[in-house]
Amino acid sequence: MRAIRRFTVRPVLPDSLKPLGDLVNNLRWSWHPETQDLFAAIDPERWDACGHDPVRLLGSVPTDRLHELAADKKFLRMLELAHADLEQYLTGDRWYQSSAGDTAPRSIAYFSPEFGITAVLPQYSGGLGILAGDHLKTASDLGVPIVGVGLLYRHGYFQQSLSREAWQEERYPLLDPDGLPISVLREEDGSPAKISIGLPGDESLTARIWIAQVGRVPLLLLDSDVEENSEVVRDVTDRLYGGTTEHRLRQELLLGVGGVRALRAFSRITGAPDPEVFHTNEGHAGFLGLERIRELTEGPAGLDYPTALEVSRAGTVFTTHTPVPAGIDRFPRDLVEQYFGGENACHGVPVDRILALGSEDYTGGDPSVFNMAVMGFRLSQRANGVSLLHGEVSRGMFGGLWPEFDPEERPITSITNGVHGPTWVAREVFELAEKQGVDPSADRPEQIFEAADKVPGSEIWATKRVLRARLVEDARKRLAESWRHRGATPAELGWIDSALDPDVLTIGFARRVPSYKRLTLMLRDPERLKRILLDPDRPVQLVIAGKSHPADEGGKRLIQEIVKFSDDPEVRHRIVFLPNYDIAMAQPLYPGCDVWLNNPLRPYEACGTSGMKAALNGGLNLSILDGWWDEWYDGNNGWAIPSADGVDDPDRRDDIEAHALYDLIENEVAPRFYDEDAEGVPVRWIEMVRHTLRSLGPKVLATRMVRDYVQKLYSPSAATSRALNHDFGGARELATWKQRVLTDWPSVAIDHIESSGVGDSPEIGQTLEVTVYASLGKLRPEDVDVQVVHGRIRHEEDLVDTHAESLQLAETYEDGRHRFTGTVSLAQTGPFGYTARILPRHPMLASPAELGQVALPAHV
Repeated sequence: MRAIRRFTVRPVLPDSLKPLGDLVNNLRWSWHPETQDLFAAIDPERWDACGHDPVRLLGSVPTDRLHELAADKKFLRMLELAHADLEQYLTGDRWYQSSAGDTAPRSIAYFSPEFGITAVLPQYSGGLGILAGDHLKTASDLGVPIVGVGLLYRHGYFQQSLSREAWQEERYPLLDPDGLPISVLREEDGSPAKISIGLPGDESLTARIWIAQVGRVPLLLLDSDVEENSEVVRDVTDRLYGGTTEHRLRQELLLGVGGVRALRAFSRITGAPDPEVFHTNEGHAGFLGLERIRELTEGPAGLDYPTALEVSRAGTVFTTHTPVPAGIDRFPRDLVEQYFGGENACHGVPVDRILALGSEDYTGGDPSVFNMAVMGFRLSQRANGVSLLHGEVSRGMFGGLWPEFDPEERPITSITNGVHGPTWVAREVFELAEKQGVDPSADRPEQIFEAADKVPGSEIWATKRVLRARLVEDARKRLAESWRHRGATPAELGWIDSALDPDVLTIGFARRVPSYKRLTLMLRDPERLKRILLDPDRPVQLVIAGKSHPADEGGKRLIQEIVKFSDDPEVRHRIVFLPNYDIAMAQPLYPGCDVWLNNPLRPYEACGTSGMKAALNGGLNLSILDGWWDEWYDGNNGWAIPSADGVDDPDRRDDIEAHALYDLIENEVAPRFYDEDAEGVPVRWIEMVRHTLRSLGPKVLATRMVRDYVQKLYSPSAATSRALNHDFGGARELATWKQRVLTDWPSVAIDHIESSGVGDSPEIGQTLEVTVYASLGKLRPEDVDVQVVHGRIRHEEDLVDTHAESLQLAETYEDGRHRFTGTVSLAQTGPFGYTARILPRHPMLASPAELGQVALPAHV
């Protein structure tokens, strides 16, 4: 007999244990070892059995045990200290309060379709969610006033297992919100706070708002499983990245439009300030800009659409995360029109304007689709990729939005991702630093790497052995569970007790399994891989994990291929595939690996933060030069797998790169790992570990990343937003100016260019005097920036390494023509060239390319 409803009954804590409730309900415990120790002290066996879930722990502890703890002075002292530490963490000034400056925003809203905070709150699928979780945790550590906005998925993402035939199976367990470390946002009368969104026809979508408290950061999670909704609408938040195209559109409508409305409800109820900056993590939340425009056009401000657009854009930051076109959400235009037009239309945001925002109305675009990333760029004044290489790829990928500009001038900057140290660095690594007198505070975890040169090599090596042994123990448990699920009997599993070895070179590979990440590249030559794994003097072992999207049959076949190889009795003690990759698996995996392998097709890895987590624990990266590794590999902090860029045949490219990988493992990685001194310490390996910690540690931390966002994007956005929001006069002026410039731009032209000052044999140090005669039509000289662009010559006429110098207005003629002059210093030898151009200019533009307009000489 099945229950028609289920819920979790929470215990009533004795008065002396009431502070436990605060500790359980704030997810800071997930990255705070001392609080985890407190939970473990309640009942160590139950703590392990419940998967380190404090809500489940308290729900399973007998009342008698709670009363024992309530009278246990030692435990009460631990509780008092842990609670006091949390209070100080939540209320004390941190980096943001002392260093961010007066221009920093009062509040920032961070939207993402998934958040990976902890395994006990499974609202994530992979890297995007883990990054979002690390962003919130780090913002909390730094005191950055962020509010997260996402969805609460009733089934989360799927749990992965393997069939007898090694085929991925998916299971979607039902999550009970009452059993999660979250609480309902309630109105003053105690009723749940809810928001509502109109849908086509007479239907609407209602959602309640849950709050997950991530340290100092509230995370609002919208849940459509409420009685007011029809069955179809209740299922909008059923599972992450599931369902039909229309289902995905409804999810993104709830995330974007509903998320803004949830923020307004949160501010109204709690008194929190309304956000000044809205950060959309990938295009899934892009509809938030439409809701902000609707507020401004249909609310008390009563702005027209162009003015509201400028107000909204000024305070919006858009981060693109994929260099793969298939990873961009694109909806049929008629479906978007159905949801934003007809009876559901808003007069302040006409549907034709909405369709124009997501239109691929550029060369090579598809006019039948609505592109969420394109809308993201058009609705935000500032945008970024997540590594230097990804920024470069994105400027090419979305170049149709700014076709007249060279790629490096397109307004997509880069902020390289980072990872949250306290979550991903093993406790033992922190302890090594603390023994050297280093005290890594929550907002300055980079201090631990100052101890890298002080710790004796024997201690580093012994610690890595401890971490490797922990990984082996965890892997064996997971391997046994997987084989039992596949139908193996206990009598067949004795070999698992000797699977993996804590004294063998351990290489990790764990990530999502789309084709471009090439899970099976290591299998290009199976016999050679076997020889590497079974080398009698320098053996290697591989720990592999990853999920394929349920609809990706190709990815599932890759998993099946790697699992069948690892099933071979000859090598199964040296290579394992662990199903159901999640945060709980990752936390012993990264520290326990000596080498982290990453072999994507370059340049399809936007960033790839898993290797960062390994590096923080003294792991060495073995990777294709892609994502963050392309940026920070220095020749001594790991190994770069040579990439066969330019080889068109994908099979030949895979063969070339696979054999380069084998060569590196056989000839460089394994020999260095096993080259031990008389004390059994591989001195040269330890030196690479030290260098990795010193050179990469401070860079890959999310503290660096979040500070970059504050200083490079959030604060400038807030400043522009305040300038436009003061009385909306600035926004009206900007909108009017843009319309005037776009209308009159066809009449802007460079009529003639003259130069003087250098003879037939120019020499370094001479000055080139440039004069440009320009027609501006109805535009004024102050509306434009007339520039001379100069640099080296490549391929006979192409300018490279360019610099732009603004020219000054020298004279205005009666016929609407103008003369601009300036000088260029010849600062380097070799082929030199120059040209001129005219750009729109306004103090409120974040980039000269913002309007996508440029006038070039007629011959260009």
